[in-house]
Amino acid sequence: MALAELKGKGHWPTLLASFLYFDFSFMVWLMLGPLAQEITADIPGGLTAGQIGTMIAVPIFAGALLRILLGFSVDRVGAKRTALVAQAVVVTGLFYAYLFGFQSYDALLAMGVILGLAGASFAVALPQAGQWYPPHLQGVVLGIAGAGNIGVVIDFLFAPKIAEIWGWQAVFGVGGTLSLIILITYFFMAKDAPEDVYKPNPKKLSDYGRLLKDRDTWWFNLFYAVSFGGFVGFAGYMKVYLMNEYAIDMKAFGLDVLDEENVKVVAGYFGALCIFAGAVLRPVGGYIADRVGGVKSLYFFYGAVAVLAIFNALFVDNFYLAILVLFLIMANLGMANGAVFQLVPQRFGKDIGIMTGIIGAAGGLGGSALATMLGYTKQATDGYMVGFIVFAVVVLIAISGVSFVKTRWRTTWGVNAGGKI
Repeated sequence: MALAELKGKGHWPTLLASFLYFDFSFMVWLMLGPLAQEITADIPGGLTAGQIGTMIAVPIFAGALLRILLGFSVDRVGAKRTALVAQAVVVTGLFYAYLFGFQSYDALLAMGVILGLAGASFAVALPQAGQWYPPHLQGVVLGIAGAGNIGVVIDFLFAPKIAEIWGWQAVFGVGGTLSLIILITYFFMAKDAPEDVYKPNPKKLSDYGRLLKDRDTWWFNLFYAVSFGGFVGFAGYMKVYLMNEYAIDMKAFGLDVLDEENVKVVAGYFGALCIFAGAVLRPVGGYIADRVGGVKSLYFFYGAVAVLAIFNALFVDNFYLAILVLFLIMANLGMANGAVFQLVPQRFGKDIGIMTGIIGAAGGLGGSALATMLGYTKQATDGYMVGFIVFAVVVLIAISGVSFVKTRWRTTWGVNAGGKI
């Protein structure tokens, strides 16, 4: 069993530190989503549905672009130094927001860019953990490190309640304090792999061009834009979606008096439940891919997401059924994330740092596009049916892509990859 094989291999303190770094970075990366209504109330003139979608999308978009920069830095100066500098900037931004808040929509978007640096931690945590372990364990190792995306669950569980009691700025103060603690912990626990385990191969800008000319890079970009983009896009927008579609139905949660603040808290709890499924099952997806192959796994996970998205768009109008469907969508997206990154290190093992940045960027771009689309779909149609159908169509395109490349992958680089394709 792959999990049992982890014992005695690699460096578990680094694996744990990578998980914690990514976990709390992911937490602050998407904190604008669960605080959207609270922050909007303090912006002069309020925000339209489209602006709210953009506000949620900016950190995701910035994180996508910054992943390329951090991936480049990992190859040049090492994962640990890159993480320490990036985390220090994020901590500073969080405390600034806590002390001064946002006086305008532009200031809010600027903060979104800083939070994007936290999202870019993906390009550091995964290669740092993966460098320590052999190819046949990459699925489960990167799944464990990548399960740090469970951090967004913390947002949805606690941010609305903290905002209700102490105000939304306090959430940034708590986030800054926790991120500072993780920064110190990471400093003492994490280590870059020694050269006898992993020999760094610093990349030049021309290497990006070389990899971008490789058609497999673009296939992986598509697959991750769907899986991770779907996960992070829905995660960031989850509370807004539930508030807009099912605020009244949340009375069934058992509250005798349901005021606006209670609705926000309850929406956060149900959103956390759905997001938790995708976050915690990412390592399961990696493990399944290690056992049966990444291609077969993606067929199943993507197929389930497409069916569920169409079902939600056309037939779901009950709150509890919606939660079940969203739970299953997020679960399958999370497992698809693990499956994609079971394949990536086998295809691009010598370029894992830079490829994690490129592919992670594609995932972030997919997420920002989804969040923006949901916002403007709501503004234009007063509903989300079109948004879910468009997403389902994109997932079906990804399934077609898997069918197109599977034979070539298995008969070329997959022959000597070291793991199942």
